[in-house]
Amino acid sequence: MKVVFHDNFLQTYVRDPAASAGRLDHALAGVKKRYPLVTPKPCSDDDVLIVHTRDHLEDVKMEKHVYSMALLAAGATIKSSELAMEGEFSFALCRPPGHHASPNHCWGFCYFNNVAIAVQKLIQEERIGSALIIDYDLHFGDGTSNIFSNNSKVEYRHINGANRASFIKNLEECLDSISADLVAVSAGYDRHQADWGHLLATEDYETMGAMLGAYALKNCNGRLFAALEGGYNSKSLGDSVVAFLEGLESSKLSKLE
Repeated sequence: MKVVFHDNFLQTYVRDPAASAGRLDHALAGVKKRYPLVTPKPCSDDDVLIVHTRDHLEDVKMEKHVYSMALLAAGATIKSSELAMEGEFSFALCRPPGHHASPNHCWGFCYFNNVAIAVQKLIQEERIGSALIIDYDLHFGDGTSNIFSNNSKVEYRHINGANRASFIKNLEECLDSISADLVAVSAGYDRHQADWGHLLATEDYETMGAMLGAYALKNCNGRLFAALEGGYNSKSLGDSVVAFLEGLESSKLSKLE
C-alpha cells in the first residue's frame, strides 16, 4: 500500500471547502504513520486533453494557482494508477477533487477530472482494456459520467443507499455484476455521519475497502487505485481514509490465509 501525496496539497489554493486550511492534516497524520508516501509530479496539458477540451483547459489556466494545483492533483492520480498497474494498492491524497469536471466545464470544487484522466490514459496507452470506476462520494460524479457516457470500456457506478446496510449492499451488487481489468475509486467521505451526508460510520469505509480489495485481487490482478474527492470534516475524513486503506490491506491478508 502506498499513498501519493505532495506537501502543496496542504495549501489553501482558493476559497472553497475542498481547499480549506487543515482539511487534510488529520488524514496525513494517520496515513504517514502506516504507509510510505510517494511524491507526485504535475501532469501535462496533454494529459488533461485526454478527457477535456482545449477550451476547458484554457479556462482553468486563467486561475494560475488553481491550474497548478489541478495539474498536481491529476498527476498524483496518474501516479497512483501507475502503482496500481504494478499490483500495488494506492491512494492519491490530493486536492482539488475531480468528479464534477466534465469535458468542457466543471463545478463543485473540481477543475480537472483526476480519476477519468488516469483511467483514460491507461486505456489510450493500451495497458488495460476495461475499467470499473466506483464512486462512493455523497454526490453523483456527473463529470465522470459525462466523460465515459459513450465509452463501452469504462463502467461508472455511483454507490447509494437509504441506510448503511443498503449502501453496502449496493456496492456488493455492483461488484458482483461487473468485470474489469482495473478498478478506480472516487473516494469521497462527505457521506460520513459527521459530515454533510450523515449516513456512514467510519467502519463502513473499512468494509468497503475490504470488498473493493477482494474484487481487485480476484478480477484485476490487484490493480486498484483511489483518489480523494469530497469530505469536509477533517477528523472524520482522516479516520475514514485510514479505515478504507486498512480494509484494502485486510483483503490481501485474507487472500494469504
